[in-house]
Amino acid sequence: MRKRDEFSEWYDEVIQNAEICDKRYPIKGMNVWTPYGWKIMTRMDGFIRAELDRTDHGEVHFPVLVPEGEFAKEAQHIKGFEEGVYWITHAGLNPLDVRLLLRPTSETAMYPMFNLWIRSHADLPLKTYQIVEVYRYETKQTRTFIRVREIHFFESHTCHATYEEAEDQIKENLEIMDSLARTFCVPYLKMKRPDWDKFAGADYTVAVDSLMPTGRAIQNGGIHQYKDNFSRAYDIKYEDESGEHKYVHQTTFGLSERLLGGVIAIHGDDRGVILPPKIAPIQAIIVPIPEKGSQEEILAGARDLNMQLLGCGVRTDVDDRDIRPGAKFYEWERKGVPLRIEFGSNEMKDGTVTLVQRHSMEKETVSQGDLTVTVKKLLESIQNELWERASDELAKGIRTIEDLKDAKAGINRVGWCGEESCGHEIEDVTDMSVLGTLYDGEEFEGDCVVCGKPAKTAAYAARTY
Repeated sequence: MRKRDEFSEWYDEVIQNAEICDKRYPIKGMNVWTPYGWKIMTRMDGFIRAELDRTDHGEVHFPVLVPEGEFAKEAQHIKGFEEGVYWITHAGLNPLDVRLLLRPTSETAMYPMFNLWIRSHADLPLKTYQIVEVYRYETKQTRTFIRVREIHFFESHTCHATYEEAEDQIKENLEIMDSLARTFCVPYLKMKRPDWDKFAGADYTVAVDSLMPTGRAIQNGGIHQYKDNFSRAYDIKYEDESGEHKYVHQTTFGLSERLLGGVIAIHGDDRGVILPPKIAPIQAIIVPIPEKGSQEEILAGARDLNMQLLGCGVRTDVDDRDIRPGAKFYEWERKGVPLRIEFGSNEMKDGTVTLVQRHSMEKETVSQGDLTVTVKKLLESIQNELWERASDELAKGIRTIEDLKDAKAGINRVGWCGEESCGHEIEDVTDMSVLGTLYDGEEFEGDCVVCGKPAKTAAYAARTY
């Protein structure tokens, strides 16, 4: 299956062949994480945890069920999620007095507790996060990791004394996102969503948008400035130093398993998955090449190499199964292991090993004495190359157009006066979504692509998942 010709079929096939996920569970859009896939995802979770812990967030874990009354307190939020909510109406055969829902996101679960936790300015800032499953009844065609009904989800929720402190938190969240994007090798644009497409209840939304090989954009996450919109609904106040009671200002930051879908889609090739070394469960697989009369000696040498690399912090394993080396090569290529180390009679005799890089299939022979240094340098090089390659593809996928009729697959950059009516016209003519404007801002010389008035900024439009 060729990625370029049949992306959807290719995507499903490489995930299945790599044994990352099994989508045969009898509820559409709720897939089973396999051991290999879960190791990848939990490694990604580990980097997220490290960043949030580093920035003084506390990890929490809230119940999955939310009472209908708490959900109903925030009217705008309901408008954004009511069609996708899973309701629980019975316990056994008994109707519930109060309907419950499975969290689609956790504002309505967490904020009644924030009301109890926050009393004075000494309780601020409150910075929390959790990594949980959220549930949304997705009505469109489901696709593994990209559009599912049970979503593996990271979310941080913070409370601050002032709007300015919440703005500082937004900046910190974006710094965290930059670090994670480099780690996962998924470059992105920081897009300030137009008001008609911001998160329900937010003052504004900064979306984490990446470009897929199909030319469609995908939102891997979002960062939201709430001001005091939610704190007024949930009566979250603090007493300042003068004794005045004020509403807190809040932010959230969410990422989902879509990031893993992005890794697979952006980096994979016709051989299968390609994993960045930092998130690969196995960074280097050692494959003994047996030869009659020397099998035991070769296997012992391969195990020595494995111990040597493990001792230096490289995640390695020895594939000592009794099958042909070619079948092993094919399997580990499908699974995206960054490096393959071949060790046979020639290598044993010469004191060398043969290294094969998964992303480029480049092969080289190195001395066993240089193995650990070489492997570490190669893994760092592969990580950087994957980032640079994907960043180049993102840059090439953005084009500036002066006529909406010239819009093509990819991300189209156009002049925009900022009026909502012109924004909707861009969407109607191109059959694309306006992703918004760059969060950091940019200069744009020219006219609005719709009305012809001087453009205030550039808008970005693309078809989306």
